[in-house]
Amino acid sequence: MATISVHPEGWKVAKGYANGMIGEGRVLFVGGQIGWTAQQVFEVQDFIGQMSQALRNILDVVETAGGTASDITRLTWYVTDKAEYMTHQAEVGRAYRAVMGYHFPAMTMVVVAGLVEDEAKIEIEATAMLSH
Repeated sequence: MATISVHPEGWKVAKGYANGMIGEGRVLFVGGQIGWTAQQVFEVQDFIGQMSQALRNILDVVETAGGTASDITRLTWYVTDKAEYMTHQAEVGRAYRAVMGYHFPAMTMVVVAGLVEDEAKIEIEATAMLSH
């Protein structure tokens, strides 16, 4: 069974995320991923570059477990600069779709004072529902 987006009747359309997701299968919890490479090197310092890398890292873990982007049911984003995120909304959307396609799971964003890795501007954790 593929994951299904849940949208209560009468609610305004959610843009770029789902209010809920339903799925059946094995649950994969992906620990927080930051914008460094598999060798734990920050190749980019900008928010969009780090966001893209963090999403690619999540997708690598999901694919290693046998899933695809469409199996991701939840993303929790931790960002260190709300203004930077808000200023680059169009770029965020383009970068997100370049990695994840047009799959928009349930999402939460939290603004934090800092992350464990000083160079990190964003950390994203994920939950996926794998059908096999």
